[in-house]
Amino acid sequence: MTKLSKTFKNQNIQVGFIYFYVHFITELICFFSLKRIVGDTVVLWISPVLYDLLAFVPQGIIGYLYDRYKRINSGVIGTIIMVIGLLNIIPGTYTSIALIAIGNAFMHIDGAEVTLRSSNGKMSSAAIFVSGGSFGVISGKLLGATKFNVYLLIPIALTMIPFCLLGNTYVNFKDKNPCKKFNYANKNINPVLIILLTTFVVAIRGFTGYGIPTSWNKTIIQTIILFVFMGIGKALGGVLIDTIGMRKTALWSVLLAIPFLIIGDKLMVVSLIGVMFFSMTMAVTLGLLVDVLKTAPGLAFGYTTIGLFVGSLPTFFVKISSYTINSIIIVSMSILCLMALALIIRKDDA
Repeated sequence: MTKLSKTFKNQNIQVGFIYFYVHFITELICFFSLKRIVGDTVVLWISPVLYDLLAFVPQGIIGYLYDRYKRINSGVIGTIIMVIGLLNIIPGTYTSIALIAIGNAFMHIDGAEVTLRSSNGKMSSAAIFVSGGSFGVISGKLLGATKFNVYLLIPIALTMIPFCLLGNTYVNFKDKNPCKKFNYANKNINPVLIILLTTFVVAIRGFTGYGIPTSWNKTIIQTIILFVFMGIGKALGGVLIDTIGMRKTALWSVLLAIPFLIIGDKLMVVSLIGVMFFSMTMAVTLGLLVDVLKTAPGLAFGYTTIGLFVGSLPTFFVKISSYTINSIIIVSMSILCLMALALIIRKDDA
């Protein structure tokens, strides 16, 4: 039996696909709603910032609470909140965006808690869950540009409830140390420093992701393919960690991403390979944080989303269109990531 086949046989990989669907529908609803926003420039500018703030930052708090006081299925709660936002029961553009974003946060924590707690120390399930978001984002943007009736999203949203209920059957939430088998971080490094450096890596990778040169991306089909490769990269990162080890996956994905991203500005195939490698680090950073915070996988996941928000925030205020400057940023930031990951990942993790 190959090592790759063992990766899929020795863990509850099914739960990853359950939450792939949940994450897909969640992001479809969110980005459909954002695409439908109309009004003046202020509304158009503030709404995405508000959405990112309320969808990303609260995940740390929600995750912390669910790590300790798990009582109610957070996926069901998130679904109900999102449906209320879609129905516009409480009038107002910002109110609707806020409710959908907060519902998104609850949905993410449910997926993170279940996939990480049931993973037996592996990363494939959580990576597959997270990858569903890329497919949902592009689907929501495309659907939002059509005349699709928003109320038809309500039954689609409600399909997430049985999936969340099923997913929660995979987990024993009474386990006080659910992620004890995670073993990726360098034990000679202070845990607080590992958390800080890992969150830093998430932030700078989140920032550089917005500056990836893709002048080739001019059509809807090309945009769809771009998001598909992002999703494939996120899932593949987890599978490779379970197959060849985290250290090799982390260092090689960062190293290989650099030339492909820089050279691929006008070459779609080359650029897509770089985007795929670039996306693999998601599973790396999540695995490191879960290893340090073994009893709190929800909080660990929350650190990654906070890092993403911090990293993406400058892009709402500053847009860099220069190919040269973006290339310099990608190379320099990737080197910083490489140095940090080489320090905090244990050398014998394979």
